[in-house]
Amino acid sequence: MNKVSVVGLGKLGACMVACFAHRGFSVVGVDIEQKNVDAINQGLPPVFEPHLAEMISESRDRIIATTSMRDAIQQTDVSFVVVPTPSEDQGGYSLRFVRAAMASIGEALANKNSYHLVVLTSTVLPGATEFGVMPILEAASGKQCGIDFGLCYSPEFIALGEVMRGLLNPDFVLIGESDSIAGTSLSSVFRQLCQNNPPLERMSFANAELAKLAVNAYVTTKITFANTLAALCEQLPGGNVDVVTEAIGKDKRIGGQFLKGGMAYGGPCLPRDNRAFSFMAESLGSDATLAESTDRANAILSDALFNNLKSRVDDGSVVAILGVSYKPGSDVVEESPGLCLAERLSASGVPVVVCDPLALDNARSTLGERVKYAQTVDEAIRSADVVVIANPDPAFLSIKPDHFLERDRPSILFDCWRMLSDVFATSSVVRYISVGTDSLTEDNVARLERIWS
Repeated sequence: MNKVSVVGLGKLGACMVACFAHRGFSVVGVDIEQKNVDAINQGLPPVFEPHLAEMISESRDRIIATTSMRDAIQQTDVSFVVVPTPSEDQGGYSLRFVRAAMASIGEALANKNSYHLVVLTSTVLPGATEFGVMPILEAASGKQCGIDFGLCYSPEFIALGEVMRGLLNPDFVLIGESDSIAGTSLSSVFRQLCQNNPPLERMSFANAELAKLAVNAYVTTKITFANTLAALCEQLPGGNVDVVTEAIGKDKRIGGQFLKGGMAYGGPCLPRDNRAFSFMAESLGSDATLAESTDRANAILSDALFNNLKSRVDDGSVVAILGVSYKPGSDVVEESPGLCLAERLSASGVPVVVCDPLALDNARSTLGERVKYAQTVDEAIRSADVVVIANPDPAFLSIKPDHFLERDRPSILFDCWRMLSDVFATSSVVRYISVGTDSLTEDNVARLERIWS
């Protein structure tokens, strides 16, 4: 199965096209948007992702794109479906785009004589593949799953800004399979795609769907725990969350990944997957307390940061938010903590200027003219009285005390990730506040003395 089609040329789909072609597959990209198809056929990326443009350009002789599902199915052996599954008000995921794609695939399968493997990669709730997807394919094709075609659910565990690494070198591959032939066929595809020979975890649809949600729900819990530690360290004389998490992360039961106290979690996956986990638990009559508490704690920590920052902003002071993408290396601002902070400050009457290496255009589409935009870090700092480092982008490591010289008013540097603690620890030109350390609040020595007296 060295001929694959990828249905949906968005943030993940376009990267899958590039990675499959990079690994020697012949790839057909499919999208209903002609502009995305044209971009791929011109050797250009339809979306931004680091290294995507280079990889598409290098492998363009193995890539074509089309709006015709029938042509794509006829020319390939396996199809990966990577279309949006938007969140619904109660926390679940809509299957409207998945259903449309599967109906189109089913119609194409009706005219194909050979075996074809369909792989759903979009994140869905448990039960969706078996009860929401498979019947559509069978009805539209007039064929039987497990005999005439195979069906798998195989979501990716990637982070925007690192999609290529995640696709080519995953920690593991998750395969929910309709039958052993489908699972074995997909396993062979991943053995060719992945560079690091990852473990392949094969299971039922429902277990794979739950496992996908469980990973992100657990990660949100771990991030929130680290942020809770950071809040505690702020109240503890001598407290420093980095010292604590570096120590406890060495315990193999805990591990250091995602144990970095800082801003609340955000982005297009973690918040919605945690809410979906909670929604699914409630729908099945199970206990969703942990996921619900994580979501509430994340919001509370964001509120605390906003309130603490707002209390330090004098009337007329301008606040610069450095980093409005949800993470470094990405232009995505969906549920970005930095963007949310800028929005809340502006709504409360505080003049705000934002700066980001990649996400200014997307920030402008959300914030409009409510804030000002700085093209460089220097410009942002010059125009502000309070500077907030909201995501740990390496671009902000260039900030030095000299940036704050010759000011009419005292300046505050609010470092949510403690990126510059070594540089500003002894500086007298700016008040340096590092989130997650005792520099954020008043000394609590007296309170501790009362506790232990």
